Amino acid sequence: MQTSPDRHEYPAHWEADVVLRDGGTARIRPITVDDADRLVSFYEQVSDESKYYRFFAPYPRLSAKDVHRFTHHDFVDRVGLAATVGGEFIATVRYDRIGADGTPASAPADEAEVAFLVQDAHQGRGVASALLEHIGAVARERGIRRFAAEVLPANNKMIKVFTDAGYTQKRSFEDGVVRLEFDLEPTDRSLAVQYAREHRAEARSVQRLLAPGSVAVIGAGRTPGGVGRSVLGNIRDAGFTGRLYAVNKALPEDQKELDGVPAHRSVRDIDGPVDVAVVAVPAEHVPEVVTECGEHGVQGLVVVSAGYAESGLEGRENQRALVRHARTYGMRIIGPNAFGVINTSPRVRLNASLAPETPRPGRIGLFAQSGAIGIALLSRLHRRGGGVTGVTGVSTFVSSGNRADVSGNDVLQYWYEDPDTDVVLMYLESIGNPRKFTRLARRTAAAKPLVVVQGARHGAAPQGHAVRATRLPHETVSALLRQAGVIRVDTITDLVDAGLLLARQPLPAGPRVAILGNSESLGLLTYDACLAEGLRPHPPQDLTTAASAADFHAALSRALADDRCDAVVVTAIPAVGEVSVADAALAEALRSASAAAPAKPVLVVHVELGGLAEALSAAASTAPQAESGTPPQTAPRPSPTEERPPAVEAPEGAHLIPAYPAAERAVRALAQAVTYAQWRRDAADPGRVPEYDDIDQRGAATLIDGLLARGQGLTLGAEETCDLLGHYGIHVHRALPAPTPDVAVEAARTLGYPVALKATAPHLRHRADLGGVRLDLADEDQLRRSYTELTELFGAPDELRPVVQRMAPRGVDVVVRAVIDPAAGAVLSFGLAGAASQLLGDTAHRLIPVTDREAGSLVRSIRTAPLLFGWRGSAPADTRALEELLLRVSRLVDDHPEVVAVTLEPVVVASHGLSVLGASVRLATPPARDDLGPRTLPAY
Repeated sequence: MQTSPDRHEYPAHWEADVVLRDGGTARIRPITVDDADRLVSFYEQVSDESKYYRFFAPYPRLSAKDVHRFTHHDFVDRVGLAATVGGEFIATVRYDRIGADGTPASAPADEAEVAFLVQDAHQGRGVASALLEHIGAVARERGIRRFAAEVLPANNKMIKVFTDAGYTQKRSFEDGVVRLEFDLEPTDRSLAVQYAREHRAEARSVQRLLAPGSVAVIGAGRTPGGVGRSVLGNIRDAGFTGRLYAVNKALPEDQKELDGVPAHRSVRDIDGPVDVAVVAVPAEHVPEVVTECGEHGVQGLVVVSAGYAESGLEGRENQRALVRHARTYGMRIIGPNAFGVINTSPRVRLNASLAPETPRPGRIGLFAQSGAIGIALLSRLHRRGGGVTGVTGVSTFVSSGNRADVSGNDVLQYWYEDPDTDVVLMYLESIGNPRKFTRLARRTAAAKPLVVVQGARHGAAPQGHAVRATRLPHETVSALLRQAGVIRVDTITDLVDAGLLLARQPLPAGPRVAILGNSESLGLLTYDACLAEGLRPHPPQDLTTAASAADFHAALSRALADDRCDAVVVTAIPAVGEVSVADAALAEALRSASAAAPAKPVLVVHVELGGLAEALSAAASTAPQAESGTPPQTAPRPSPTEERPPAVEAPEGAHLIPAYPAAERAVRALAQAVTYAQWRRDAADPGRVPEYDDIDQRGAATLIDGLLARGQGLTLGAEETCDLLGHYGIHVHRALPAPTPDVAVEAARTLGYPVALKATAPHLRHRADLGGVRLDLADEDQLRRSYTELTELFGAPDELRPVVQRMAPRGVDVVVRAVIDPAAGAVLSFGLAGAASQLLGDTAHRLIPVTDREAGSLVRSIRTAPLLFGWRGSAPADTRALEELLLRVSRLVDDHPEVVAVTLEPVVVASHGLSVLGASVRLATPPARDDLGPRTLPAY
């Protein structure tokens, strides 16, 4: 690497792996003096036309001077980046800082010329767009605020790269050259462009893994049994529509088939492309397999091999090496230690997993980090989907194992636009990038339900998962996910219950629930469950045990036609006698009544009614019905050569009615659907981040820069805190130190009576319940008497650190906090002050920046919120002023990433206005890269 004294240290943090437009990966890194041969080789593979566009003249080869110039950089005024695949350059970008006259310059000049060159074979993959994002981030880090580029008019591809980036730009034409100038400050449009490119690339990378045209199973054993042989059989038996190969280096040279599948000793021997390789060899042999796959052009790997990070430190290092090795060749990885992937689409029919049977085709996308939980979920969906309502099943399934590369974020990108997926169910044991997951979840939830159950909630992430640590408790992370529209559930059972309802029924318009059935007791249990879940149930309608199918049909029709009803729960107990006949009739009655009012959801609570469950399935099926009393037949597993029949779909407009074995489970699923539906309605108008005329953003920035010049991080003193908050219209009541009674009296005269005397020692601060605060001191005598009481109770003044503060109007004491979490990002928190709220954990959270609607919901979301709205005849607090304070704190932290923590405690919210009585602020130098930086894959 470069070590000359005129060059800065090699900036390793600029290295990054990126996903390109076609789903492949490339590595971006700084160009160094060691890259001379790579640069020459790269240039030789560029067409004459591309060279002409780069240099505006024929330029067949690079001179020694050119090579020296393009490989020697100081990483400040001259920077070059390369995109590499397989260790070789596929594209380069370079900037040179220039002054106002266009000649080379150094700081404080803030403009640079930028130029790209992309190998012809890799043009159209989005390489230049990715390089522009990264060179732009590097330039901003080095104090460059504007790029200039000169492009020939015929070079439309490069002009499009610049114009599509979303930056504010200016274009001119002079001397036959198009000159583009654009600011590097991120804009709403540039971020939107960046996120859209990220979405397309990551979705495409997952699509290549889930819908391949050809698959090779590497490690398929010669004898039956074993992981590789099992996966090979599962792919074959599912009727995979593409080409399938078995690979095992131990096969005899003359063996050409394995279980009827073409067999080879190496993936290199396969005549034709291989899109996905399932790797099922011992961990020590995986590096050799990755090399062979990379050289053969394999696009992605599903690594079911174990023995990686889940096995200890050595395994973790091997896992990192595996990811780096695969990315070198542009391949993405599911796993290692993965259970596999499934795609039930009739166009693909892929079961590259350890599941012996492919689940029923359906509309549910399923993601599980744990193989064991994945098995449980597939089993429950198969049982409930087949036994309860027939055709509801899985569109795609991904078990990521240690999720070293492909994660839940990537799969969310794919499911967002997947036309075969209507509902997403996820089991997560860790969230590697909560900030990104929240952003993607919010977008996905606005289009289709996203249900999440999180394991390892109260402990560390599984050993195999390499994730950034978060300081936020699980409850806070859960609250942020709910804010993003995620339906958070606690168990696998709840996950399936909610998923089946959301996949089969419309969203409820509100919380009003009608209850009807043939059991008064079951109806009352349902009623109580509705109240416990915050729903608004109507009194149960008891149809009595003598109710016929026609009675159920009439009652359900009336309930669905009632404008005061948003959803209906039907309760049913077994009939005596011809059970199967009664079940079929009841199922048809419920289905036909529900179909007449398709806008309202219907759920069934049944007690030991297996026949009703199957009947409900049959009532919504186009399959021929069996004769009365004939047990349903189980579909045989297709043979390897048998064409798998298409999924049985319900008739147009037919409803698949979910049935639950317990009232509590049905009502809980319904309550989650009600909450989600309300979130969808609110998300349609998320509000806005208001502007305030009295905010001095530039003045605050100047103050912060001056304070940080003292060191890397610091907690501000009282005067500095008040000064900084004042720039954002947040005014803190002065608190004057009172080390002696005489000084306390002088402070009170300065502030004006009445005053408060407070002990600010750490063990007494904000603990009025311990007696460290004296309020409403009207004169000098009361102040001196209180001072004496405090010192007698708690010790000398130097231990108490007493202060005097002017009394604020009476009101409700609250606490406002903002913190920058390394994983989740900026979070705003709110709650009432006092030990009770702390003990109950009654604090609400929102991601920054907060809109006006979110500020209002934040205030109202805590359980003790009634105290702010006139509880038991008290005067209502000025919640408008409180919401404005929350918005101002949000703006401060959002505008200045150097502000890593703000605490306002206590804030007294009176009937008119509020008073901030205590405040603290912590500053720190922001990281070089944040969520607004260029898109990258997690570093290994």
